[in-house]
Amino acid sequence: MQKHLVLITGGARAGKSRFAQAQAQALGQAQVSFIATAEPLDGEMRQRIAKHRAERPPAWETLEAPLEVPQALQQARHGVVLLDCLTLWVSNLMLAGLEVLPALERLLAVWAQSDKTLLVVTNEVGLGIVPENPLARRYRDLLGAANARVAQEAHRVYLLVAGIPLQIK
Repeated sequence: MQKHLVLITGGARAGKSRFAQAQAQALGQAQVSFIATAEPLDGEMRQRIAKHRAERPPAWETLEAPLEVPQALQQARHGVVLLDCLTLWVSNLMLAGLEVLPALERLLAVWAQSDKTLLVVTNEVGLGIVPENPLARRYRDLLGAANARVAQEAHRVYLLVAGIPLQIK
């Protein structure tokens, strides 16, 4: 299998994770590594994480990496890796006071030196109104830049709208 980089984007609750999991399973069957960036900081997030975990095949390797995604990609045992999601990783990095775009470049460099197919799930946050507070505007801008950078390198990009995947690259 030739390595690829695939970006899967769309709005909240558009079906991105479900689509990404189906793509990963088609490529890797049970041989998939899943990089999870969410942290169970409150009850709602614990429920969301549990739901996502239950939807994944139990044989998949799970690597929890709220901050150290490049290292998780290096450690992944399988040739198909699903990162879910870039959206939370960018938020985690920002809130930890870390530089987002250099971390993203490290991730892309690790991928380029690997033989892995990497599927990246992210939210499209640039289609709405301009946020009223500076932190939200900075987040929107950084995530938009990160999404554009991954899309630039990606072999395929999908936009999900109402559960329907549209291949845009």
